[in-house]
Amino acid sequence: MVLAYVVTVDGAASLVTVATARTTPVDVLAWTWFFLLAGGAVVHLEAAQGIERIRELSAEGSPHAHMQSVWLFAGVLALPAPLLVLLIAISFGHEWLRVYKRRAVLHRKVFSAATVVLGCVAAQQVLELFSATRPLDLTGPRGLIALVLAGFVYWFVNYAMVVLAIVMTNRQNTVRTALGHASDQLIIAASIGLGSGFAIIMTARPWLTPMLLLTVLALHMGLLLPQFRVAARTDSKTGLVDATFWHDVAGREIERARRLVSTVGVLILDLDHFKQINDTYGHLAGDRVLRAVADALKHSVRSYDLVGRFGGEEFAVLLPGVSTDEVRATAERIRFEIASLHIVVVDRLGRDQVVNGLTASVGAAVFPDTATELSPLLLAADEALYQAKSNGRDRVATAQLH
Repeated sequence: MVLAYVVTVDGAASLVTVATARTTPVDVLAWTWFFLLAGGAVVHLEAAQGIERIRELSAEGSPHAHMQSVWLFAGVLALPAPLLVLLIAISFGHEWLRVYKRRAVLHRKVFSAATVVLGCVAAQQVLELFSATRPLDLTGPRGLIALVLAGFVYWFVNYAMVVLAIVMTNRQNTVRTALGHASDQLIIAASIGLGSGFAIIMTARPWLTPMLLLTVLALHMGLLLPQFRVAARTDSKTGLVDATFWHDVAGREIERARRLVSTVGVLILDLDHFKQINDTYGHLAGDRVLRAVADALKHSVRSYDLVGRFGGEEFAVLLPGVSTDEVRATAERIRFEIASLHIVVVDRLGRDQVVNGLTASVGAAVFPDTATELSPLLLAADEALYQAKSNGRDRVATAQLH
């Protein structure tokens, strides 16, 4: 039943695409607007790929709302249907390749793109009831009504089809979970409003579009990033996610890797002799060292890897889609970066001191080679960490295959 539903939606989107491609003319000016919107969508995804990947993973089992609707709804207003479908394909294709690194389930992304195609085309049909020209005549109260109705149809068609698919495939969850958070729908509403403004400015004053692009990026990073940090339950001393959130995301990554027949690497890292820093320079200096190590960890891994603090001087790193050799190479790179740190701290007497010569011991494990569940995987990585410390510290140990 689920398969039939997904195939029906995908087929409907394909038929609409073919039909509009044959009947809708595309002029040079439309291509100009298309390249502006496609460029904005790509830049937006590149700037926000780290947070978007974690937000999407955290929203498993409910609709994922992101601000690509800014560009897509602008396309509804400014582009003929064939270019609008091409814009959707570029947005979702770039997202799958660059944001999710091909680790999202492909047929889900195809289905999501299909629902957006149908929502966009339905919204264009609404707009054409109010204006037969392009760019659309949206002046006065009539224009406002057209925008509101088109925005509602764009949102409702996409949202209803996605929620229905989630309900059908996650029968163990409540419908309330499938509906998602109300705040996510506000994100979509805001994106539709920004998209309307972008389309109007782009067609009337195209040289002002870079300013609106900066506005979209600033809103995304300035509003969603703090929202994510709150939801992620970050550690106050380092800014990394805490152990509970890290564990939740790791569990979802394991399930995703199981579906994709892929891998997940885990590193558990412990700073060697960290107590000596606290004893010598004080706990405030120790906190400064922890922040510097956290920054080094984040800069040593990919944007979509997840670094968390497990407590004290212990950290954990989640590495989706890597082999055992790649996990070990990442661990060695982290160990080298920590050893290269020179951290200025203030000691108990208020004097500046430089902390250097830090070392770390790292334990590594890989799903499914080491273990096929998260808890045994973490235990294996922790045992490898213990082996690294027992063998002299300042080294990497890899867990044995199960």
